Amino acid sequence: MDFIKDEDIIRLFHTDHKEQEAFRLLVDKYKERLYWHVRKIVIDHADTDDILQNVFVKIWQGLKEFRYESKLYTWMYRIATNESLNFLSEKSRKVYGNSDAISDYLENTLEGDVYFSGDSIQKELQRAILTLSDRQRLIFNMKYFEDMSYDDMAEVLNVAVGTLKATYHHAVKKIEESLKIVDTLN
Repeated sequence: MDFIKDEDIIRLFHTDHKEQEAFRLLVDKYKERLYWHVRKIVIDHADTDDILQNVFVKIWQGLKEFRYESKLYTWMYRIATNESLNFLSEKSRKVYGNSDAISDYLENTLEGDVYFSGDSIQKELQRAILTLSDRQRLIFNMKYFEDMSYDDMAEVLNVAVGTLKATYHHAVKKIEESLKIVDTLN
């Protein structure tokens, strides 16, 4: 699916009676990448599926007005990111009454995740990532796991490149410290 250019999908979307076909191509091209982006934020598979449905509904609604003021995939990542963060904020407010306890919820979700197939080292890395603030975790995941460029991240998050680099650096240092602590305990 990656061989189909985003511009061609948008052009097809604006062709009479081709919206459904264009949207199917778009979903096929980006569903896995967006799934894993959302999944790294919310951890839970079922929550990810629910959020992804909302993301694609918003993408469908917004495609009519999309004018390439940003790249298509960064625009979609912004939607996915916002939906995921809004979900976590709402979940923490409903379950815990505040947004500070969401890290505990995410760690418990990771522990009970039947879909997680990583070894103990990967699980320790995920636990270390969960110690980061929401913003640091998001930036770390986008850079480390998705290998997104700082320019694209800046477009998705509406943050200066310098700020992203500094945040990523601090996130890496925190993860290294968390893993050193775990290593000394073992």
